[in-house]
Amino acid sequence: MSEFESPPEAVEAAPSAEATPVPRKRPKPGERRAQILQTLAAMLEQPGAERITTAALAARLSVSEAALYRHFASKAQMYEALIDFIEQSVLTLVQQVVGRELPTPEQGADVGTRQAARVVALVLQFGERNPGLARLMAGDALVLEHERLQERMNRFFDGIELALRQCLRPAADAAGSATPTVDAQVAASVLVAFALGRLQRYARTGFRRLPTEHLDASLAMLL
Repeated sequence: MSEFESPPEAVEAAPSAEATPVPRKRPKPGERRAQILQTLAAMLEQPGAERITTAALAARLSVSEAALYRHFASKAQMYEALIDFIEQSVLTLVQQVVGRELPTPEQGADVGTRQAARVVALVLQFGERNPGLARLMAGDALVLEHERLQERMNRFFDGIELALRQCLRPAADAAGSATPTVDAQVAASVLVAFALGRLQRYARTGFRRLPTEHLDASLAMLL
């Protein structure tokens, strides 16, 4: 998972006639924490992977489970850190898109529709670049985990839906709708369902069916 900062690689020393063992460099606390999250995300990328245990995660990292708990109080906290990363990465960009230009009544439909399409594209592009995190977003990896994790992902998509409603309300106004707020809400919920469906298909096909497949044509039909 490229978005997390990786620990710096050790530079190999040139061999010498009297080589002495080089002590293994202990990663700094922040580096170890990032390494744990990177490894967890990489394990989530394995199609058909079973529920990940802390024992399996520790084995992948060649550390003890106790070493994991020095950085995270529980596995749920590790997942929450990944969800934090999803929220910060995606919602920050979404807010930039929604707040980039305030549509006038004359251009509201065009600008708002473009913004909504861009928001959906951001969500799907992020999932496509981060397959393990796409499984979290789709809920596929959270089935047997703590329910608060799924609640957080639900709130994430509530935030996406709210942003889409902001984009689509001017379009409903411009179309002369008698109920622009309701129409924008319905359209936003359809787009969120579309995004979730694409992410779920991506995860359940072993990441073969890309979420951005025929995206422009699909959004043209929805918008």
